[in-house]
Amino acid sequence: MAQADFEEVVEDFEFLEDWEDRYRMVIEMGKAMPPMENALKVPATKVEGCASQVWLHMTPEAGAFHFQGDSDALIVKGLIALLHRLYDGLPMADVSAVDARAELGRLGLNEHLSAQRSNGLRAMIERIRKEAGT
Repeated sequence: MAQADFEEVVEDFEFLEDWEDRYRMVIEMGKAMPPMENALKVPATKVEGCASQVWLHMTPEAGAFHFQGDSDALIVKGLIALLHRLYDGLPMADVSAVDARAELGRLGLNEHLSAQRSNGLRAMIERIRKEAGT
């Protein structure tokens, strides 16, 4: 149940044989994200359980789920970009139908993230689901 934007990433990853190239692509995706306003980087938007500083600001609009995110770590900002492609724009009721771990697993992330990064990713997914009310 992945969005078209995420499916494009899956297709791009299929062409990249080397994990280092995939890692660079994730980092570049993070760099390409619009910056999050510093005023939104407050304790209420901070995601606990991440080794890096992570902020997610949810903005449901007309029944659709939207969010912004930022991190002080490039790879984590890239993970936020992946989650953005997976969730942003979905109807609020559909957020719970997304199996983010399985979708991200299609990219091979499960085998290539450290335990700390995996825990942080799990915390971001939990925050998204909680904020979407699912």
